Amino acid sequence: MENVIDFFSFSDPNVRYVTLGIIFIMACAAMVGTFTFLTKKSLLGDAIAHAVLPGICVGFMLAGTKNPFVLIPAAFAFGWLSLLCIDFITNKSRIKEDTAIGLVLSLFFAIGIFLLTIIQKNGNANQSGLDHFLFGKAAALVMGDIIAFSIVALLLMLLTLLFFKEFTLISFDKNFAISSGVPVRALEILQTGMIVLTVVIGIQAVGVVLMAAVLITPAAVARYWTDNIKTMLAIALLTGVFSGIAGAYLSYSAPNMPTGPWIVIFISTLALLSFFLSPKKGIINKILKQKRYKRQIQDENVLKTLYQLGEKTNQFFLSQQEASISDKRFFAKNILSNSLHRLMRNGFVTKQKNAWQLTDAGKLRGQRLVKIHRLWELYLTTYANIAPDHVHEDADTIEHFLTPELEAALEQQLNFPEKDPHQTIIPYQ
Repeated sequence: MENVIDFFSFSDPNVRYVTLGIIFIMACAAMVGTFTFLTKKSLLGDAIAHAVLPGICVGFMLAGTKNPFVLIPAAFAFGWLSLLCIDFITNKSRIKEDTAIGLVLSLFFAIGIFLLTIIQKNGNANQSGLDHFLFGKAAALVMGDIIAFSIVALLLMLLTLLFFKEFTLISFDKNFAISSGVPVRALEILQTGMIVLTVVIGIQAVGVVLMAAVLITPAAVARYWTDNIKTMLAIALLTGVFSGIAGAYLSYSAPNMPTGPWIVIFISTLALLSFFLSPKKGIINKILKQKRYKRQIQDENVLKTLYQLGEKTNQFFLSQQEASISDKRFFAKNILSNSLHRLMRNGFVTKQKNAWQLTDAGKLRGQRLVKIHRLWELYLTTYANIAPDHVHEDADTIEHFLTPELEAALEQQLNFPEKDPHQTIIPYQ
């Protein structure tokens, strides 16, 4: 509790610098990362993060100090140079973009390590801490860094607000944007420049290796919770800032652990939870949906079987034993019993002693399934030239998913036929 009070009182200047710096970095990463994620340029972020390291080293060699107003432009220039190299390799050779990104990433990172080694051996006392750009060290942030970060953050926020509609358009429908006269190429260049700037200001706190995760993960988390771009941007922003503050606090509580890895661990945990718990796209929800669909298909197969048993005598409300149902179509005993009890709860069947009887609603539901099944068999034999003995399995699947609109269209297409390919009557309501 003492650590919580000490940290969130922000009485320590170092805590203030670290927290402010992390907030600016994560806010930038969330805003820019949202559009990077939507335009499928995630790998570019990783390439730029590795490519700016030689720029940091060159900037230090020119200035002789770790002045952020010198390091940022130098890093930005090398970030752009890496993108030009990727474009050149992709356009002038048969090498694909992902391979070109891997080549440029490795080359620039190797040059950065080489230059970093030279700097460390030249005896310049100001080079102390320059290697923190590899893995990040937020505790090394000073007031000059915060001023530079705030300027860049405000610039990126302003650009995002000014070009929000245009960025959204090229993220979802680039071809429509081109045909509408939107300057897509100029906007893509601007977007790429924003990615470079975000990476440049982030690597000091998070590091080259982890910057790609900080850029993309907040957007990935947000995408699991919404389909609205504005809401996605807001969720990504909140996720990034919250993870940054949490990571800074955890690093403060465990001083031997750097801030960058804690941020990535925390935000990755949020991503993992989102992957599982998201109400629409989460893994757990998908599993539950699959189970519901499976139960629905089982229940409808039982209804269809009861209807077909009634067709023999044209008496659809006769009580049927479970054994009779299984004789008509095999069901495992426990599955059949569970389905019949669910159907009873939903008002499709009633139970008379040890036998089951269709209700009016159950009869209509079973009749519709049989009708769709036979219509689809006729459609396949008529328009797809499939033999009548090869259409049952497809019809057995489609009968559960055909919408009323498609059902009506199918009836009209076939001109309301009376019999299916097997000369069985097609029932109409």
